[in-house]
Amino acid sequence: MTTTDLTRLTAAQMADGLAAGDFTSLQLTQAHLDRIAAVDGSVRSYLHVDAEGALATAREVDEARAAGEPLHPLAGVPIAVKDVMTTVGLPTTCGSKVLEGWIPPYDATVVSKIKAARLPILGKTNMDEFAMGSSTEHSAYGPSHNPWDLERTPGGSGGGSSAVVASFQAPLATGTDTGGSIRQPASLTGTVGAKPTYGGVSRYGLVALASSLDQAGPCARTVLDTALLHELMGGHDPRDSTSIDQPVPPVVEAARSGDVSGLRVGIVRELTGEGYQAGVQQRFDEAVELLRAGGAEIVEVSCPHFDYALGAYYLILPSEASSNLAKFDAMRYGLRVAPAGVEAPSAEQVMSASREAGFGDEVKRRIILGTYALSSGYYDAYYGQAQKVRTLIARDFEAAFAQCDVLISPTMPTTAFRLGDKLDDPMAMYLNDVATIPANLAGIPGMSVPVGLAPEDDLPVGLQVLAPAMADDRLYRVAAYVERELEKAWGEPLLANAPDLGAATPAPGTPDQTSETRKDG
Repeated sequence: MTTTDLTRLTAAQMADGLAAGDFTSLQLTQAHLDRIAAVDGSVRSYLHVDAEGALATAREVDEARAAGEPLHPLAGVPIAVKDVMTTVGLPTTCGSKVLEGWIPPYDATVVSKIKAARLPILGKTNMDEFAMGSSTEHSAYGPSHNPWDLERTPGGSGGGSSAVVASFQAPLATGTDTGGSIRQPASLTGTVGAKPTYGGVSRYGLVALASSLDQAGPCARTVLDTALLHELMGGHDPRDSTSIDQPVPPVVEAARSGDVSGLRVGIVRELTGEGYQAGVQQRFDEAVELLRAGGAEIVEVSCPHFDYALGAYYLILPSEASSNLAKFDAMRYGLRVAPAGVEAPSAEQVMSASREAGFGDEVKRRIILGTYALSSGYYDAYYGQAQKVRTLIARDFEAAFAQCDVLISPTMPTTAFRLGDKLDDPMAMYLNDVATIPANLAGIPGMSVPVGLAPEDDLPVGLQVLAPAMADDRLYRVAAYVERELEKAWGEPLLANAPDLGAATPAPGTPDQTSETRKDG
């Protein structure tokens, strides 16, 4: 098979081909490294590529398979890891200058599971600095580009992970979702992304943004591939105090089933209609009729407190972020800058100069906002009130799930916007997450699955599916049905319509964000 043939396979097909001896993991991994070399100068989705490490793992898998050793079903299938997860021997920068060049001494639990299953790690993907953003434009190393249109964003904060999957530079990628950072990029790139139930996947080794909201999850091109990675990543971890001590829901079985007959599907009134791009609403309405045709019962529900979710989120997240980022004090690790013109600076002066030089504008904005919200005299008025709204949103979900089994909405109000369009307007950027934020506030699982292209711009549209806590398998039932029926109608996967980047050249004016951390091998 050619390099193109190999990289176009799904992860499940790759796993089957490896087991059958159709190709080796070494061939598969090299094909993806060749693809990265050909197109990532344009897409800018990797911050660090570890060719040497990936090929070494691939060789080990091939030798183990030849020796008849028992292997994980995904062993030998390459994967990319979001740069917010700690990795022994590889830089973990979180898209920030503060951590430039930092090599962690331990692996995140998710990374440990990936290594134990012997998936070659191709590299670390680009992201908004400390996961603060919706477009990757807040990465200290420059933005990633959407493979559908290189002048547009692939979303954020995990735009790098969605872009590597959409551009066939990796079949699988990990992400994290604090307010939509897996689902939103999936919607904008025509891929699949799932946010598991809070606590369903270990957060140990994730550099924290907002501890009560952050959740690791899988990114892939198909629902089945997403389920396979979800199953690998999930499970109880005693090192994470928020980890749920229950088995991973039967997500793979649900993805193979895709049966929605008799399922009660709720449309959230507050997450459709006014404010949504016409093509997004059209594709959503078509998906609703598709579910109805499959035997699902369609119910309209109201979640009135969702109108306050955005405001509550942007008080809770900055408050927790200001606390979590206090550890970057230039004393123990990371960037250290001496203040100019000071002969014997104090620790406070060094910390101030280092944080000024190392943190970007968006990070500083949220630290200041969070510190203010937590300050004496304002805690109850802001953070305390936001937590009360969070409780009301959780009650809205409880009431909605009493009427239906899953909820659906468009994942994003619009398709991918142009890079730079919203960079100077934080409120416009924050509004991108209006449909995804409620799930994080309540800790329930959510997923985005592509439902076609918006007629006005030929860019991907995502359908969001939400389910009660620990009912993650319901997401996969609905998404697998939608994916299967739409591929029947289209005659091919949605990503088959994406532009062929070939040996694309960097977009004009694109900075070389990987030059200082990348190892091309």
